[in-house]
Parts: sequence; structure tokens; C-alpha cells
Amino acid sequence: MTKQIFLFVFNILILIFANPEYNCINDTLGVGKIGDTVTGLCEKGLEGYITYECKQTTDLKYNWTEVQRNCVVQAFKDLERRSEVLFVEEIPVFMSNLSNTAVQNNTAITQSADTVKTIVNILNTIAVISQNITISQPVMEDFLKTVDIIVSDASKNTWTELNNDNKTKNKSTELLKAIETISDRLSDNDFMIKETSIQLNRTTIRSSFIGSSSLPNSTTQIVIPNVLKPTLITTIIFTKLDNVLPTRNTSNNDKKISENHINGDVVVVKVNKTINNISFAFDTTNTSLKNPQCVFWNFDLNHWDSIGCKLKGTGNKTVTCECDHTTSFSILMSPFAIDNPALAYITYTGVAISLASLVLCLIIEAIVWKSVTGNDTSYMRHVSIVNVAVSLLIADICFIIAAAIGNPGQPTPVNPCSAVVFFMHFFYLAVFFWMFILALLLLYLTVIVFSHLSSTKMMVIAFMVGYCAPLLIAVITVASTAGPKNYVSKENACWLNWFESKALLAFVIPALTIVAFNILVLIVVVYTLLRRVGAQPEMKQTVLVIARCVALLTPIFGLTWGFGIGTMVSRNFGIHVVFAILNSLQGFFVLVFGTLLDRTVRESLSGKLSLNSLTRPKSTSAETVSNRLGVFQRKQRKNVYNTSDHSAASSSNHFSASDS
Repeated sequence: MTKQIFLFVFNILILIFANPEYNCINDTLGVGKIGDTVTGLCEKGLEGYITYECKQTTDLKYNWTEVQRNCVVQAFKDLERRSEVLFVEEIPVFMSNLSNTAVQNNTAITQSADTVKTIVNILNTIAVISQNITISQPVMEDFLKTVDIIVSDASKNTWTELNNDNKTKNKSTELLKAIETISDRLSDNDFMIKETSIQLNRTTIRSSFIGSSSLPNSTTQIVIPNVLKPTLITTIIFTKLDNVLPTRNTSNNDKKISENHINGDVVVVKVNKTINNISFAFDTTNTSLKNPQCVFWNFDLNHWDSIGCKLKGTGNKTVTCECDHTTSFSILMSPFAIDNPALAYITYTGVAISLASLVLCLIIEAIVWKSVTGNDTSYMRHVSIVNVAVSLLIADICFIIAAAIGNPGQPTPVNPCSAVVFFMHFFYLAVFFWMFILALLLLYLTVIVFSHLSSTKMMVIAFMVGYCAPLLIAVITVASTAGPKNYVSKENACWLNWFESKALLAFVIPALTIVAFNILVLIVVVYTLLRRVGAQPEMKQTVLVIARCVALLTPIFGLTWGFGIGTMVSRNFGIHVVFAILNSLQGFFVLVFGTLLDRTVRESLSGKLSLNSLTRPKSTSAETVSNRLGVFQRKQRKNVYNTSDHSAASSSNHFSASDS
């Protein structure tokens, strides 16, 4: 040992005399110039490293100065490694060890940001593992005892440091998420847990519920007025969580710190079903602050949000809030949950009209099918319309199922939601791809006039594009996002994930690409028809019918999902209302523009339903004589044709046929 010390001192002396420009000299850290940095080990009982920089001190001397500390209490680092290989049956013993260690190292925890970060990681791991078991009261007590220590007033500066660091700014959200996640797995027994700054109440409510805080300096009250049947509810009141959650501004820029302040307790309410109109009465901790807002922590946006919560009243140091949640069609494109009853009414009314319209469309097509599909072109047009209606009908039914599965404010049930989202994604895409088929048919009739495809080949191409292409996209989306469980939204609704995996783009990009292509096809077709002279009347009529269908439905679909893009980037209520109206009425548009505006369909339907007798008087004997006379005249003109000039006879025959 003496020899090692001698060699170390000897080396330092050599460095000093060889290069007298060194400013900082330390037996442990060595020597260095101004601005140099070195790392050293943490103190005994801590694991990690400390970064030092060679700086000039206040007494004009030079020394190695600590600039960054990455030290964690050794016991928690050991527990973190243990949690990574923990079995579910070991959770009770592990949580007991964690809470005891936290109590023993209370002071060290509150002064070390890295230790707090490590404990949050452990709690997150336990919350994830606990999803496969039922959490008993003792385990939850140990969990909340640990949380109570890391959110205390003594750790306020530590949390400020974590929230201001880009690498650790989400630790506060992770902590709250872990608390909510593990509280979903509590046993069905009624019990209460009370720590210094946390109160959990697990109870069964049968008609209504009023819960009050018994924590020091807290009179928070939770009121649920009406419950239809017995319901388990978990309420957690935090009086010190304002030390943890930052007052980020309610905008998409979560880096911006708001001038607002958390001015009261933070409450978590967990129920096993959707309950509307939950009221909260808070005591304000700072009477000098004005303009109270009722907000909730939005995990998707990682900041406070006021959507669905409103201020009901203010009293003597008291603020009363009410929160409710509804669902709407806007979830089809928007990652934001706009909770407003108006959107729900619009959605339900529109869906009913859309479903009825689609069913009526299919019934009409079935009635007139044989009489309107006399040639390959008409056949393919009606096949496309029928498949648009069928796909949209199934997609809307899937949406209704998805709305029933996903509860706003609740974690999304992954397995049932994934199945519904897959079919919803597939059939909504199929709607666009069958519109794409209509555009291709229009292009084939007007531009590619010298080729001919049989009805069999056209059908094969149509079904390959109409169903195989969207199926491929849907399958690839599942395969690429299902592993990390980022296929569906984490909360609020059953639809494609946006924040974690951007799976929603697998619907947005193909849909809007087809809209753009169809608009381009319409431009080409109009230009071609204007240049072409002498087209066959029947062909021209068919082209016009298809063009009108594509020209009317494509802008409607495009405008609808264009507003859908707006809902992805904006919380503007008007945009969500327009999107809900247009989207929920798409079935009505298909019925009108795809079926009823077709003259041949109307005429065939009129004949099938014997409507001629209601719209036209019966033929009289005079009309019969007139018809017979017309036949006789045509015969006479045929005889004239044999003795007269060829061109004149042709002209006379054409006129008579048109007139008859």
C-alpha cells in the first residue's frame, strides 16, 4: 500500500514539473487544467459517479469542483435490479423491503434526484407486474408509504430538478401513472389507507357517494350523485402532489411552464365503469391566487387539461369542480378526447341516419340489380357502390362496438379493443379503396378506350384492390405496432394509437392519397370529354353517371377526413363538430349520390314497385290507336326507303324512331 502511494505521488510530481501549467491537483482526482473534467466515485453507501471540473474558487485558488452528481443510495439500486427479475408472488415481501428501506433512508432520498428517479422506476415496474394479480391492502400500504416519502415537502427541490431536466421531466407523470395503474388491481374488499399526505378509500357505492378528506389541513370532498347499481370506487387524495406535478401550460408545448399554480389537493378517482358528473370541492391553499380552473392531468399530452371539467362555483376558500366524459365520432381521427355532450348527440343521431341509409341503399340495389347491370360497365359501377355501402356499414357497426368498449378517462382494454380496431381500420380503408376502383373505372372508360377487359378480369382486379390492399395495410400495422402494445390508444377510446407509435398514419395516409388521386382523375376525365367529339350516347351516359358519383362522393370523403386532420392538431370545438356531422352522415351521402341520383335506378325502382300507376295516367284507347298508327307509319316509311334517295330515307327513319 505504501509503495502504491509513493508511486502515485511520484507520478504527480513528474506531471507537475514536466508541465507546470496544471492548476488543479488532488490526491484522488489527479491534476488538470482550467476547464478539464474528471469523474470520481460516490461516497460510501452510494452507487454511481460524480463529475468534477477544474475551476477557480472564490479565494482565487484552483480546485476540482463538483458539477454533476449521479449517486443513488446503494440499497435502492440493489432493489431496482431485483425488481427487473421479480416474480408476482414475491411482490408482497419486496414491497415491504422497499417501504422499510425508504423509511430508513428518508433524508438521503429527498436530497437525491437520482434516488427519487430510481424509486419511481421501481414503482413503475411493480405497477406493471401487478396487472396479473390482485393487490392486497398491505401491499398497497407499502406502495403508498414509499410514495408518501418521495412527494414530501423535503423533496420539492429534488422534483424541481427532475422536472427541469429534459431526460427526467416525465418522471412525475410516470409516478402518477404507476399509482393509477396499481390501483386498478386492488382487491374487492372495502378498506382505507392513510399516510402523512395520502388518503386512499376503497369502497362500494350503491346509490350515491360522498367522500371527505381526513388529512391535516385538507377538507376535500368528492361527490358522485347517482349510481345505477353497486359499484366499486377508489379515491386517492394527495395533499403534497403539487410538489411533484409541474404546472405546465395547457398547450401542446409541454416544455413551457405556466404561470398558474396548483392551489389545492390532487384527487384520483378510479371506478370499474363510466360515471358522469363527479363533483370535487377543494380548499384553496393560497387565497391570493385568483381565477381558479378545474383541470385534470392529461397523460397523453403530459400536462394539465380542462376538457370535460368545469368550474361550478367558488366560496369561502373553496372551489367546486364537476367533470364528465362522453364519446364522439371525433376519436376516429383525433388523439384528443373532446368531452362535450353536443358531440355525443350529433354522433348518435348521425350514426342512426347513416346506418339506416346504408341498409336502404343495399335494399334498393338488390331490387333493381338485374335491370341496371345489363353491361360490364354498369355492373362494375353497382358492384363498387354496393361494396362501399357494405364496408361503411360494417365499419360504423365496429365503431359502435369500440365506443362501448373504450371508456373516456380509463385505460383501454387492449385485447378486445385491438380486435375491433383491426376491423374498423380495415373496413374504413376498404371504403376509400372502392372509391378508388370507381375512379379507375372512370379512367378506363375515358382514357384507355382501345383496350377491353372482360367482366371477370375487372372483378378480380376490383376485389384485389378493394379488399386485399386495405387488408395488407391493416395487417402490417398490427405486426409493426402490436409488440410494444402501441397498436391502440392507451386511454379514452378504441382507435389507432397516435402518441406512441403514430399507427393512425396507416389510415390517414392511404385515405387522403386516394382522395387526391380521385380528384386528379376527375380533372383528366373532364379534360378528355371536352376534347372528344362524337362519343356514343350510351357510353357517354355511363361515363357521366360514374363521374357524377366520384365527383360528389370524393370531395365529401375528402372534406370529412380533411377536417379529421384538423382534429388531430387542434382542440377547436367547431372543427370537431363539423367532422362529427360529416363523418356520421357518410352513409346518407352514399345513398343519395351513389344510388338515388342514378336515373336508371330510379326508373327501374319505379317499375319494380309499380309506381307508374301513381305517377302517370293509364293508356287510353286513343293512345293505343296512336301507337298502332305509329307502327303503320314506320312501315310506310320503310317502303318509301326502297324507292327514294338513300340519304333522305335515313334521315326520315331516324326522326321517326326518336319521335316514337
